[in-house]
Amino acid sequence: MTLLLLACTCLFAVTLGYASLCAGSPYGDCRKCRGFGFAMKTDRKGRLKRGKPCRRCKGHGKRIRVGRHLYNLWLRAYRDGTDTPTPAALKRPTPKG
Repeated sequence: MTLLLLACTCLFAVTLGYASLCAGSPYGDCRKCRGFGFAMKTDRKGRLKRGKPCRRCKGHGKRIRVGRHLYNLWLRAYRDGTDTPTPAALKRPTPKG
């Protein structure tokens, strides 16, 4: 029982830590360009040179975290499902006469 409790506690701590990381810093470094925003190339002499902009992050060097992306999707679905009508939509048309 204590091993199961320890595993649940560790899983909860990791989940809570990642959720706080996504809330505090929703953007992380791009894994392809390592946050540079471009690929590093070498010239003939072996010196590093700036390459093309990264296609994954479009040259920004930052990507949205997976947890933050899932949270944004959930929030968008929640807001769409609980949309309250505007006051103009509640107004009844007056009969002409």
